[in-house]
Amino acid sequence: MIPRLVFYACCLFVLSMVLSGCATRPPETILETVEVRVPVPVPCIAVVPTKPAFAVDHLPLGAGIDVQMRALRAERQQRIGYERELETSLKNCTARQNVD
Repeated sequence: MIPRLVFYACCLFVLSMVLSGCATRPPETILETVEVRVPVPVPCIAVVPTKPAFAVDHLPLGAGIDVQMRALRAERQQRIGYERELETSLKNCTARQNVD
């Protein structure tokens, strides 16, 4: 008789747990839209300046020191101008990407 009462008590306990779990509400899901800005790579179509013919490249092998120094000074100015052109084309690409 007692084992039967224990069995009924256990069944009643399990049944009450199952039913109490069904009685509670599930947590509410809150949906909200969030705008996320993601940078997208854009191909840059820029005009790459042509590399100039530098003055030192055209010097003869036995050129004097004064001729070499003048050619190096001229080449320095050529390189500065060429680098400015490259920086300008690079800035144009990055400026286009930052606007979008």
